[in-house]
Amino acid sequence: MKKIGLVGGTGPESTLMYYKELNKRIDELTHGEQMPDVAIESVDFRKAWRYVTSQRYDLLSNYLAEKIECLKKSGSEVISLTAATMHIVFEKLVDATKTELVSIPQAVCKEAASKGYKAVGLLGTIFTMEQDYMKTDLCEAGIEVVVPEKADRELIAKRILEELELGIVKESTLSEFQQIITKMKYNDGIEAVVLGCTELPLLLNADNCPVPCLDSVDIHIKELIDQAVSDK
Repeated sequence: MKKIGLVGGTGPESTLMYYKELNKRIDELTHGEQMPDVAIESVDFRKAWRYVTSQRYDLLSNYLAEKIECLKKSGSEVISLTAATMHIVFEKLVDATKTELVSIPQAVCKEAASKGYKAVGLLGTIFTMEQDYMKTDLCEAGIEVVVPEKADRELIAKRILEELELGIVKESTLSEFQQIITKMKYNDGIEAVVLGCTELPLLLNADNCPVPCLDSVDIHIKELIDQAVSDK
C-alpha cells in the first residue's frame, strides 16, 4: 500500500476527519489486516488564510509547495491538499512540485457525473463559491454549478470561518443553511449540493440536507484510498 501524504491544518477539524477516516476505512477494507502509513504536514492556517485573502497566491503556492516537498521526502506517494480553498493554487503546485496531487474538484466532478446530475449547488468559503477552481471540472462535464445569492454567500462564509473552522456546530446555523439550500432547490433547480468546504460535513449530511449531498471529504477520501491500494 502506498504511503499517503496530507497537507493539513487548513483547517484542523477537517484534517482530523481525514486522518480518522483513512485509518478506519482501510482497516475495514483489509479486514483488520492493515492501516495506512499517513504523513501530515500541517500548515499555519492563519498564515495560509492571509495569503488567500490578500491574493498573495505566489506566497501561498511557495508555502504549500514546501509542505508537498516535505511529504515527498517522507516517502509519500499519494499526496493531496485537505482544503478546497487551497486548490486556488492547485495548478501552480502541480507545476512547481512536479507532483500529481489528488484533486478535490476532480474527484467531486467524477462523482457528480456518475450520478447523472445536471445542476448542482456549491457551498464553501467565499473564494470557493466566487472563483472557478471548484466549478471548472463540473462545467466542462456539462453540469451547471449554482452558487447562493450574495447575502447568503457572505453568511455561509462567515459561519465557516467563525464556527466550523473552530469545530463549533450550531443548530441555528444548520437551519440557516437548510433554508439557503431549499431556496436554491426551488429557485434554481439544483439536484444536489456540493459541500465544497471540508468543514461543511460537520454540519450537513444525507440525513439533514434538503437535497442529496456531494460530500467533498467523503468523495476525496475514497479517491485517496483507491490510489493508495492501487498497484499502478
